Amino acid sequence: MKKLIVNITVGWVIGMLLAISASAQDLHFTQYFNSPLTTNPANTGFIPDGNFRVGANYRDQWTSIPVPYRTMSAYGDFQLLSDRLVYGWLGVGGVVLRDVAGSGNLSSTKGYASIAYHQLLGESSLLSLGFQAGAANKRVDITKLTFGDQWNGKFFDSRMPTAEPFTQSSVNYFDLNVGMNYAFFPTENLYINTGVAVQHVNTPRETFYDGENKVPRRYTGFLNASIKTSDVLIVNPSAYYSRQAGVSEFVIGLNAAYNLSGDGDKQVSGGIYYRAKDAAAFMVGYQLSNIKLQFSYDVTTSNLAVSNSRRGAYEIGLVYSGLYSNRGFNNAKRSTICPSF
Repeated sequence: MKKLIVNITVGWVIGMLLAISASAQDLHFTQYFNSPLTTNPANTGFIPDGNFRVGANYRDQWTSIPVPYRTMSAYGDFQLLSDRLVYGWLGVGGVVLRDVAGSGNLSSTKGYASIAYHQLLGESSLLSLGFQAGAANKRVDITKLTFGDQWNGKFFDSRMPTAEPFTQSSVNYFDLNVGMNYAFFPTENLYINTGVAVQHVNTPRETFYDGENKVPRRYTGFLNASIKTSDVLIVNPSAYYSRQAGVSEFVIGLNAAYNLSGDGDKQVSGGIYYRAKDAAAFMVGYQLSNIKLQFSYDVTTSNLAVSNSRRGAYEIGLVYSGLYSNRGFNNAKRSTICPSF
């Protein structure tokens, strides 16, 4: 009996800690490169192999422990004024995110509108500046939560009153993000891109209590490249770093695309990534014409592996991109920024 009580208590403590951690950090994807508008607002309309794209992401994490959570997003962006601006263009788009975590169904719903300007610097580089504004909602079902003062000597009883000072179960706020990218493409076989972003610039208030808790700014940076090593192989190394409220995330890895059809219409891809002190991720994918589908699985390498048997998360990224049918010379030139088959 004592062992059962200990297990219940430990499970409850772990669950609460994980729920707190999930609510204190931003939503994120292992396939950050397939979620461009959440990575950096300056990615809006920055489509190296097209003029428009739409995409979706789904992440299912920690299903083997008490507080799994699921993250979903959908986005779209496209280029404007490319026929009027000789050395630049405007990108516009939007993204919607949804996340549900824990036994209290802690949910987060966010929607952003994005705009960015892209300026060619000579023949081989590009500078982009982006801005994002949107609204966020966080909601929790308090009736499904239990707290320390609801322990009746045998188990946590949600029917007992609690002294937790909840003043509301739903929070809404306005949010602002900014970002900058730089791309360098000296040849048709090499492309390098780096960028930085600051999210929650306005540090909005977010709390279910009567307090002044604010969302801390999140600082993000990335560096990636595309290297065409032959007519059948393109290698894409990348690194990503993010820091928020003293918590950091560093991801490094690469994926490679292999040309199956000669003209690049059919491709397979595979890759491996490592998130420092957290997980190793393995990715496979397939591209048919303008549609790319990639699947990744996170294998936990941190101490949490004891609880989840290394079953971290699986993630799906789907992207459709293309060129306008009436594209002119300037569009044709920009469509070769990134190496392609």
